[in-house]
Amino acid sequence: MKGYTKPVILIILVLLIDQISKIWVKLNMTIGQSYEVIGKFVQIHFIENNGMAYGMEFGGEFGKLMLTLFRIIAVGAIGYGLHYMVKKKYNRGFILNIALIFAGALGNIIDSTFYGMIFSESTWYDKASLFPADGGYATIFHGKVVDMLYFPLINGTFPSWLPIWGGQEFLFFRPVFNIADSAISVGVVLILLFQKKYFKEEKEEKTSIHSEIVED
Repeated sequence: MKGYTKPVILIILVLLIDQISKIWVKLNMTIGQSYEVIGKFVQIHFIENNGMAYGMEFGGEFGKLMLTLFRIIAVGAIGYGLHYMVKKKYNRGFILNIALIFAGALGNIIDSTFYGMIFSESTWYDKASLFPADGGYATIFHGKVVDMLYFPLINGTFPSWLPIWGGQEFLFFRPVFNIADSAISVGVVLILLFQKKYFKEEKEEKTSIHSEIVED
């Protein structure tokens, strides 16, 4: 198990925080309800989406099914890759970043796969209930992803002289997302920022191993 401990702990922590936050929101808030955490700039704002990260949509019910199945296949591939990287002793930082991406993808898969079966539907007027007597609001693979993190940091109007958008209102940051989305984004950004370090170490290690083989 050496080498697996930190990635596994990280995955479990992300999944726990992600699922606990989603279940709490689902059971305690109605669609569109908000709580201000730090003024209007940091909010818990409950919405659900049928599609991809940050509330993007993809092709209706059939598209959603295909997206969920694709996610499951992708998570399986990432999980296998993670196992391979630990086994081959890849850079530890790189492995942890892949673990973040894996945990985030798995967190949203849980919503898409099971939430429709175990929750009643959340509406603008009613909170959801867990394991309702009449069954859930959807079949397997057709659950909605729960989003709640909302950071409307800057709200203003584009200057009138700006082409196309001049005079229109803008809001940064508009998307509502969840812990799983955050884990994926952080993992990807860290890989992009430190890719030279990660792959330089891999190259140096492979060169060292090759030299030892040649000398023997």
